[in-house]
Amino acid sequence: MKILSIQSAVAYGHVGNSAAVFPLQRIGVEVLPVYTVNFSNHTGYGAWRGPLISPDDVRDVITGIEDRGVFGDIDVVLSGYQGGEGIAEVILDAVHRVKSANPAAVYACDPVMGNAKSGCFVAPAIPILLRERVVPAADIITPNQFELGFLTGTEPTDLASTLASADAARALGPATVLVTSVERPDRPEGTIEMLAVTDEGAWIVQTPHIPMKANGSGDVTAALFTAHYRASGDAAGALARTVSSVFDLLQNTYDAGARELLLVESQESYAHPRMQFAVTQVR
Repeated sequence: MKILSIQSAVAYGHVGNSAAVFPLQRIGVEVLPVYTVNFSNHTGYGAWRGPLISPDDVRDVITGIEDRGVFGDIDVVLSGYQGGEGIAEVILDAVHRVKSANPAAVYACDPVMGNAKSGCFVAPAIPILLRERVVPAADIITPNQFELGFLTGTEPTDLASTLASADAARALGPATVLVTSVERPDRPEGTIEMLAVTDEGAWIVQTPHIPMKANGSGDVTAALFTAHYRASGDAAGALARTVSSVFDLLQNTYDAGARELLLVESQESYAHPRMQFAVTQVR
């Protein structure tokens, strides 16, 4: 499998491509990383250095890859956090060109906007652009519960409303919706869930909630789920493998008291997930 991953990069820590690439490589995926920023560290520190890469420069790198004649071999285009408005058009153009070369290719979009605790933390134009232009072009999206609500103009809370919101998102264009960080009011205390919805059904998995802020965990989740699902076509199996891997990554990081994900140290969790959580079909 080959994935063209258009995301941010940092030298220190693990977010964007600096979070997604290694886990994908560890499960045997060939990744073509294209950077939208090249920062010293993620912006959560409040200070960072390095360039925001212009849309024209990002497009130029993608065109250079196309010049090598490999677009026909790309199975997935993956995108995450979009720092500026111009990047969306570059990504959409890349998706069009890849799919023209390989009609079986899919586009997986992590529509990063914010979360329930922080609200939106992207430029004001980005959520609207994602909803109106980017998400309709995607085959797979991986929003958290807050982002799902914004995309659909709904308020997902319990299982029924979250399923309805996922269906509303699927009506926009993407066939598959992975809802991360589902927090139902009726869930057992100290737990959190992830929900996958496709044409074939819907599946949910519950894990203990690890009380930490983990920058980059969503990028790892989107990457692993997309790769597993693209390889197998089995949403439930992809969900189980992804949740197992990400939970162990977070647990290892939390146990070490580390601020940055222990991405390399947790590599066996990607290659050989323990499959320790039950997946329940809910539709």
